[in-house]
Amino acid sequence: MLDFGPPLRYLEPMAAKSRVVIVRCKKALRPDGRVDGEALREMVDRGLLKLTASSTPKAAWSSLFSPRDTVGIKVNSIGGQLLSPTPAWVPILAQGLREAGIDENKIIFWDRTSRELKEAGFPLNFEGRGVRCLGTDAQGVGYGSDLVEYASIGGLLSRILTSLTSAQINLCILKDHNLSGLSCALKNLYGAIHNPNKYHDHRCDPYIADLYALPQIRQKFRLILCEALRVQYHGGPAFKSQWNENYQGILLSRDPVALDFVAWRLLDRIRRAHGLSSLEQEDRSPTYILTAGDPAHRLGSCQESDMEVLEFSL
Repeated sequence: MLDFGPPLRYLEPMAAKSRVVIVRCKKALRPDGRVDGEALREMVDRGLLKLTASSTPKAAWSSLFSPRDTVGIKVNSIGGQLLSPTPAWVPILAQGLREAGIDENKIIFWDRTSRELKEAGFPLNFEGRGVRCLGTDAQGVGYGSDLVEYASIGGLLSRILTSLTSAQINLCILKDHNLSGLSCALKNLYGAIHNPNKYHDHRCDPYIADLYALPQIRQKFRLILCEALRVQYHGGPAFKSQWNENYQGILLSRDPVALDFVAWRLLDRIRRAHGLSSLEQEDRSPTYILTAGDPAHRLGSCQESDMEVLEFSL
């Protein structure tokens, strides 16, 4: 039997705090390693009820999105099938958004390249009816022509983000990263800018925070879903089987900073369970998370006293 261990933290709901929900289910991964779509669907539904304090999944989705929206789902697919969000998310999120009255033709799963999405198992659909799935490099899409700048960042943003959608879901994955310390919600937006290669010095700090601070980004994202079914707790960002754990969880929040802060603590907890030192002890702390929550950025909460973390198992 899986030992899920004690919750990271539990606080009674308080409206002023940033809420992060962690849901785990021992049925999420089947014995053959495949994701159980029905188990994941239940995890999402139950997690959203906790996150939004809604009585039904329909009410939860409707509190986040309206029928007028065209919704993009930003995937982190650079890790291929072994270290990207599962394609099982496609029907789950499409159904949820339909609950909010959004036509499936107004739902776009996307990342920087169509090739990476395809290699991660996502079903490409450029122009056909139904849920679309495409990269910024798809014909007729591309990056905007206007340079966007904030503090240390300057670049071109995907038109899927700026022009083709009115709202966004951040569909990230939790993994160790040799340069930034951790890759989760905030770093997922490196896949939305044309020149992320320029912004990896100093553990990506303050670049990740400065990028997310762009109005075109911070104002679009209404929900963060972090897949932690399998967690690369060391040796990332590439898949390394010897440091990969079947955690069988997901994290949900509306606050990218709070979610990343909780993910940082969770990653360290898994590392300790495997006899590894913390990211701080390895001088790889993801300090960009603290920068994102500082007074200059105000992208979310990076103090535990300003968060409520609700953790439960199905």
